[in-house]
Amino acid sequence: MNHVDMVAEALRRASDTKALEFGAGATSRTGKIFKELFPGRNAVIVADKNTWEAAGKEAFQSLEAEGIRQRKPLIFEDDHFYAEWSFLERVEAFLAEDDSIAVAVGSGVINDLTKLASHHLGRRYIIVGTAASMDGYTAFGASITKDGNKQTFSCRAPYGMVFDPEVAAKAPKDMSASGYADLIAKVPAAADWMIADALGEEKIDDFAYSLLHNDLMDALSCPSEVFQGDVDATSKLAYGLIMSGFAMQAIQSSRPASGTEHQFSHCWDMEGLSYPDGVHVSHGFKVGIGTLVSTLELEFLLKKDIENIDVDAVISSWKTWPEMEAEIRQICKDKPGHMARCLEETKGKYIDAEGLRRQVETLKSCWGELSGRIRKTILPFSRVYENLKAVGAAYEPEMICVSREHLKETFSFIPFMRSRFTNIDLLYRLGYLEEFTQTLFGEGGRWEVK
Repeated sequence: MNHVDMVAEALRRASDTKALEFGAGATSRTGKIFKELFPGRNAVIVADKNTWEAAGKEAFQSLEAEGIRQRKPLIFEDDHFYAEWSFLERVEAFLAEDDSIAVAVGSGVINDLTKLASHHLGRRYIIVGTAASMDGYTAFGASITKDGNKQTFSCRAPYGMVFDPEVAAKAPKDMSASGYADLIAKVPAAADWMIADALGEEKIDDFAYSLLHNDLMDALSCPSEVFQGDVDATSKLAYGLIMSGFAMQAIQSSRPASGTEHQFSHCWDMEGLSYPDGVHVSHGFKVGIGTLVSTLELEFLLKKDIENIDVDAVISSWKTWPEMEAEIRQICKDKPGHMARCLEETKGKYIDAEGLRRQVETLKSCWGELSGRIRKTILPFSRVYENLKAVGAAYEPEMICVSREHLKETFSFIPFMRSRFTNIDLLYRLGYLEEFTQTLFGEGGRWEVK
């Protein structure tokens, strides 16, 4: 299936997004797509001072050329502007003044604020993307910081999207780097989905999987060119990110795009991870570090003789739920928020000893075929590391203000952070977690803690 057919099928299956204008000059067609989606309605642009200059003015002129009535745009001039509840309230109050349809012009922050504000008002909206910075453009849900904690709020994806790679190629380099890191995370996430599917935890949806992975390696093939602002490389990256969002829409789940690596980001979101100047670390940079760890986990598992594992030994070491609950309380004793989340999420995926026996027996029987598929799917740790470096993303935890001690603490939470079954559940259930922890943080480990 070529790109045109793939997009058409993605739009047909998408629950929310029904139009995509992608390619050179796309911003000039904003008015056209708005008129098709919202005939007879008025429009209003929501942007910040940078995205207004990058694409907002052109989008405004395009709407004007189509005879669409517009209110004066809402343009944020704030220096420390991010997806936080007070900014959401400002967008929502502004939109509530009349029934105009919002045209969000920007990337993650503008999109999430406009998405949730429009949802609260019972309206749809369209997004004019300005950077290849994340896969949330065409995804449901909005990540907003409320009461100091970053939370994901349920809301519909945009009704339509406009994206010009020539605009995105001019975006700040760290934005494209963040998008690249978010996209390379889909590689170990695919292996995690394979594992979950093989063990009967979560079946692979063939269309969603192909939508994201058919062109994934091509999209990841030119990190240096993305860093340099090459339009073709940025276009491939952006297309991959948009297809990731459509894959999530198609099955109403983030499963196609999120595995072990995203649990690091969830954990650091709860901690409000920021740079010394107070700027929050981007989602992609957090996920990129998680991707490095997840890749090492998969490489570790592939070296194990799982086909001949001693099932009885595994079962004899398995904890009852009260024992596991006590372990979680001990690990999270200084972080009550983490403790509450880990208890709830782990309870949702806990199985008893007999359930684990069936699972390990299943794994033994299918490991030969499954491990072969995983080997063909994942990228070596060295390549992930070098690609992140080449694109300008974080490739060491210290680059996002996470010390090795902090990374080790975070890693201790990850098996319990989410009910979704991923590769770290295999490490934990098969009794490999302590050994792997040593390969990361012990003497001579990848991130040795001294």
